[in-house]
Amino acid sequence: MQLAIRHQTIYRYSAPLTYTIQQLRLTPRTELLQRVLSWQIRTGGHQHAYTDAYDNPSHMLTITGQHHEVAIIAEGLVDVRRPYRGRMTDYQPLSPLIFTVATRLTEPGQQITDFARQHLQSGTSIDTSTLLNLAAHICGAVSYQSGATLVTTTANDALALGQGVCQDHAHVFLACCHARNIPARYVSGYIDSGSSGYAESHAWVDVWAEESDYSGWISIDVTHACLMSDAYCRLAIGRDYDSAGPVRGVRRGGGNETLSVMVEVTPTATNGDMLVE
Repeated sequence: MQLAIRHQTIYRYSAPLTYTIQQLRLTPRTELLQRVLSWQIRTGGHQHAYTDAYDNPSHMLTITGQHHEVAIIAEGLVDVRRPYRGRMTDYQPLSPLIFTVATRLTEPGQQITDFARQHLQSGTSIDTSTLLNLAAHICGAVSYQSGATLVTTTANDALALGQGVCQDHAHVFLACCHARNIPARYVSGYIDSGSSGYAESHAWVDVWAEESDYSGWISIDVTHACLMSDAYCRLAIGRDYDSAGPVRGVRRGGGNETLSVMVEVTPTATNGDMLVE
């Protein structure tokens, strides 16, 4: 499937800024199942392109001089293919063991440890069905509620609250995996949401599965308790939102901030629903 994507982010300020620096992970990854046909990021200021520690294409944006807003528009066309049974078969230079390390957002507390013990029991084969079952239970425990949490909300807080959004579902899943020493990583990106009502800017997970015919990463959308398909575009991977989120930064000045985000994902063509085995 080909996805036409437009992601507009505008920060507006009540007083002038004198300096802005933003880390942008707004360029889709080039992977076996994903090919970028065209892409551009339009902003003011200066962009410096680089590749981060997780092999994500990234930009450092700096804006100097007085300004009252920061506008970032990323758009283009991406060709994506549906992975066979969610399996991500790219060569990965990083050891999966680095994704067993918890972060501030994914450190499992007692409630998550108990939850993981219940749904990822010792001795249970870590196969696709087990992991999808965990995702379904997380959806049941943390209902989708826009605005209930912040990007700084931890997995422990989201599970205790019982509400959250896709990044919270992903963080709770990662924390459960950390509690059982299972490699799992955060994925940021986009989804052709169709009529689901969920935001088109999305987050999900890759988790290490061990099956009779496969050992490696599978990609699971925790919010929908399903495997990744060709309706998904992958931007970045990391240990959590902080290391894979689309935009992060700091500013000097500015007073009060208001944020406006608009994401459009439109399927434009199919590629015969090809599978990669």
